[in-house]
Parts: sequence; C-alpha cells; structure tokens
Amino acid sequence: MVQRSSVRRERLLREFGANIRRWRRVNGTTASELAERAFVTRATLRDIETGTGTARTDSLFAVLMALGIADSIVSAADPYNTSAARARIDEILRKGGEL
Repeated sequence: MVQRSSVRRERLLREFGANIRRWRRVNGTTASELAERAFVTRATLRDIETGTGTARTDSLFAVLMALGIADSIVSAADPYNTSAARARIDEILRKGGEL
C-alpha cells in the first residue's frame, strides 16, 4: 500500500511552498499577478504556496517558469549533478545497464 502522507512529506511541501512565496516576493510580484502570468487560478497558487500538494505538475511548472526558476529546479533534480548519483550511474553503465 502506498503511503500518501507523512510528517516529513508535509514539512517538505510546506517548505517548498514557502520558498515559492519568497521567490514571488523577491520578484516583487503579488499572488494575483503571478497566478495570471502562470495561467493558473489564485487558488492553485495558494495551494502551491501553502504546500497542500494538490496542484498538478503542469501548474507547478507554470508557476516556476513565471518566476524564472524552472531551469534551476529541473537541474537540481538531475542525478548527473550529484557526485553520489554519478558514481552509481557509472556503476550501472559499466555493468551494461541503461538510464
């Protein structure tokens, strides 16, 4: 059975949402302006900023793109950008595996 919620997951969603809110403020943008630029509803943006975890992935990326940080987020998730993952990738490839 898949666990849909955990204390850690909820904390990370809240922290991520708070970071999105901070980026919005750094950019000098109101919530309404950002929602409009990202073509999402104000309620969707509120869900993202509060970390409820109900926003669709494409809506989240629309907000990240409107903030100008989507590339950074995608890069941060790239396993090639971490030494631990690169070592594992090398091992997988050396054994003839694929990614």
